[in-house]
Amino acid sequence: MNKLVLSPLEHTWIIDLDGTVLLHNGYLINGEDTFLDGAEDFLKQLPPNDMIVFMTARKSEYREMTENFLKTHGIRYDHIIFDVPYGERILINDRKKSGLAMSVAVNRKRDEFEELNITIDNNL
Repeated sequence: MNKLVLSPLEHTWIIDLDGTVLLHNGYLINGEDTFLDGAEDFLKQLPPNDMIVFMTARKSEYREMTENFLKTHGIRYDHIIFDVPYGERILINDRKKSGLAMSVAVNRKRDEFEELNITIDNNL
């Protein structure tokens, strides 16, 4: 289980879709998307004031299908970025003067959703 210690500030979640919260290429193989075990509950428990940005290498021609799936399952989000390159996703951010690192990365095995143990540290 990945453990995250976060500040009490509002957060931005940048989440890949396929292989991370949805079965990789399930929409192509099965004709529809499928959540990985635990992923739907995880997404629904993200704080309402946090921003959720999905990204995917899916072609934008699958936008409507993808958005309908998320809507049908009651998954809220702020943005979805389609046509993301297949290579690494690099997040560059600063560190607050207090020392709080403003970026966190979690890498997972494809098609294996692992629960995140999230703790809010009010001292950050």
